[in-house]
Amino acid sequence: MMLKAGLVAGCVALLSQTPCWAHGNADVERETRFGTVVGIDDSDRSGTLAWKGVPFAKPPVGDLRWKAPVDPDRWRQPKATQQFANACAQYGRIYGPGANNRYDATIGTTLNQAVGSEDCLYLNIWRPARDKRQGGNRDNDQGQDEGNGDGLPVIVFVHGGSDVSGYTADPVYDGAALAKAANAVVVTVNYRLGIFGFLDLPQFKSGTNGVGDSGNFALLDIVKALEFVGGNIEAFGGNPRNITLMGQSAGAINVYALQTSPLVTSARQPLFHRLVPLSGGISLAANLAPGRIPTLNPQSVYAAQGSALLANQLIADGLATDAASAAAYVASQTPAQIAAYLRSKSPATLLSTLLTRLAPLGLAGSGPIPDGIVVPVNPIAAIQAGNYLRVPVLAGNTRDEAKLFPTFLALSPALGGVSGRLVSDATLFSTQFGYNPDAPPTITIQQWIPAVYLPVTTPVTGFNARTDLLNQIFFIASRDNVLNALKAQQNEVWYYRFDWDEEPAPWNDIYGAAHAFDLPFIFGNFGPSLFSNIANSTANKPGRLDLSNAMMKSLGAFARRGDPNAPAVLGVSWQPWPSTLVFDASPTSTAISLQ
Repeated sequence: MMLKAGLVAGCVALLSQTPCWAHGNADVERETRFGTVVGIDDSDRSGTLAWKGVPFAKPPVGDLRWKAPVDPDRWRQPKATQQFANACAQYGRIYGPGANNRYDATIGTTLNQAVGSEDCLYLNIWRPARDKRQGGNRDNDQGQDEGNGDGLPVIVFVHGGSDVSGYTADPVYDGAALAKAANAVVVTVNYRLGIFGFLDLPQFKSGTNGVGDSGNFALLDIVKALEFVGGNIEAFGGNPRNITLMGQSAGAINVYALQTSPLVTSARQPLFHRLVPLSGGISLAANLAPGRIPTLNPQSVYAAQGSALLANQLIADGLATDAASAAAYVASQTPAQIAAYLRSKSPATLLSTLLTRLAPLGLAGSGPIPDGIVVPVNPIAAIQAGNYLRVPVLAGNTRDEAKLFPTFLALSPALGGVSGRLVSDATLFSTQFGYNPDAPPTITIQQWIPAVYLPVTTPVTGFNARTDLLNQIFFIASRDNVLNALKAQQNEVWYYRFDWDEEPAPWNDIYGAAHAFDLPFIFGNFGPSLFSNIANSTANKPGRLDLSNAMMKSLGAFARRGDPNAPAVLGVSWQPWPSTLVFDASPTSTAISLQ
């Protein structure tokens, strides 16, 4: 044992000079169609093997910016895949990385600044380590998939972040605990963000109506990642005929878009076999009752954004003085010249134009473009017509989704008319980054929420009532729209609501069961991250861990069989939609019920 400990210590000490795999470890050396990758044997700590920063496409830089992704070049020597790759280019937000492509203190100092890189199309893979006590031939926990030759179920996760931010190196998305608990291969995927992932400009179109003309480059990145998984995951012990595609928030919108995509529905082999969309929808305003907030914008919005980006970049560069002279300049150039001009601009330059010139126009958002090529013009209508990939669906929401978006209360007098948060993003981040819930500083709800919304429990005008109304017209409206459309076509639709709100005061009122607060439970990660720091106390640990285990096990059951029922941990029979399984816990034990 001392010899083994010495080798481990030596590897840690030499990590920056000599990778540990140089000493040889056949367990983490795998052959892909593009070359050999060498990962990390983390079996002693997490019970998993991992490969991080595996390229699934060529870097979309230079002439490949705003083009469909292409396969990576083959590599001849074994590639060390032991560290997360770059986050994709984005402007700094509290939900994204800092200057070092990870969760650290620099997130608070790079807000609204360019972070990440365009060289970012990489994925990460975790799988359970074989149980060495059984001779290395069997996997632990739920089932012995590899023993019957089928391979482990595969869960591919698409992160959220409004399609403008996010990164797979976010500690919440580490796949080790989920891979172990679900006995599955877990894959997390980077994809192009913001104007690099979604841009509708005629100068980038060939006119052939091919997928590259759609502007949905981010969705094409996810498709390319799924193709990589389908073609290579057997080498990692996964079953390419049993892939679950999971996305949260913007990631859920993206996976819904792919479920309805003609590109996916016409594929010779299914790219995925189950769908887990969490806290998202795919509804246009035309699909919803008046006054509801859509989760999808029409193509015209993105055409306006593309034109505005080009015109305002020309103005910023002194090539035009206003919209009219910008249009005249564009008319004097060939499409190839305009494309080359925009491709010559650095990510920082383009993001600066986006934030300073397009954001005031309301044109800084991103998301799937319903162009009829990659995304149907009306995805809900496509589902209603049966034109979608029919697979089992497990959807979910948090009870208090809208408490993560209190600034939206200013959108309408009916919602209160003023922002529901008093602190800036910079203050929020600095407060939560070093927060210790077991030894908290004195923070009052009056410092965080305006008096007009206090007490939070006041009927109609209190913070709880206002944010619940926002939740109903935003998240719940789109939820009902898409799940009812799916249920009319198939019975295999399940739904959960996450109610856990055991954070120490005042966070239980400020956030409660807010948007994304289910993610640490789904991934089993409660270490330092944006919201874990204020939520996870020693007092609520027993119930929190039990609830997380139940959620991971039910997700594993769904990935394995297409049915989330896991009676041993749920304690109830989970019935399809419109029934709701409620995930909740006291500080000491789970409180799971069916409604």
